[in-house]
Amino acid sequence: MPLRDHFRPPLSTLRSWESFHAAWIASLADALNEILPPRYFAERQVHAGPRIEIDVATLEEATLGPVPSRNGGTATRTAPAYAPPAPSMTTEAVFADDFEIRIIESGAGPTLVAAIELVSPGNKDRADARRTFAAKCATYLANGVSLIVVDVVTSRAGNLHNEIVSFLPRASDCRFGDDASLSAIAYRPIRRDGQPEIDIWTHALGLGQDLPILPLALDAVECVPVDLESTYADALRRSRMT
Repeated sequence: MPLRDHFRPPLSTLRSWESFHAAWIASLADALNEILPPRYFAERQVHAGPRIEIDVATLEEATLGPVPSRNGGTATRTAPAYAPPAPSMTTEAVFADDFEIRIIESGAGPTLVAAIELVSPGNKDRADARRTFAAKCATYLANGVSLIVVDVVTSRAGNLHNEIVSFLPRASDCRFGDDASLSAIAYRPIRRDGQPEIDIWTHALGLGQDLPILPLALDAVECVPVDLESTYADALRRSRMT
């Protein structure tokens, strides 16, 4: 199924890109859970904007509501009457959108071993947003978490792979072509002869072209194939865009 432009008319006027990204995330997670070894599982994480908004909403729902009183009646629980003091200072911030799948190893307790990131327009919106997204990805790699980054955003320019490798001290020679705005890239942190390395598989993408299969590493030896083409086609079907 050739790649379409989900960020410009006419397609962007028929379906929101957020809805399609969520469908693609669901398809990727389902496909992975069918092939992952028994001790691994994939879970979806779809969130746009600062997570504190959802955290606060959950807190309010959990703490406010009727509770039994000591005399057998019903009392209404109220929020604690506390107002924090004014902050010492406030600064502008950039919150990264999360359209990702996390691969968890459950053998010795839940451990994140890999992640798949679908780039959003917000991740490429401006320089500090690109740096925030790249820093998140570089942190994954520095902690030994394998990574796939899929960028099909046509409404913003920017080479996020080059932003990511700028955080890696010895990866200056691993830059991708600056004109490769659309890409699908896999990263595998690994130690060879005691030396930390990162294997990188790069694929430039283009509208009207098919999507690749990328390796997602679970450890130093085991990888599973991530079929972007078939999951993309399934997401189109889920979204009734075929």
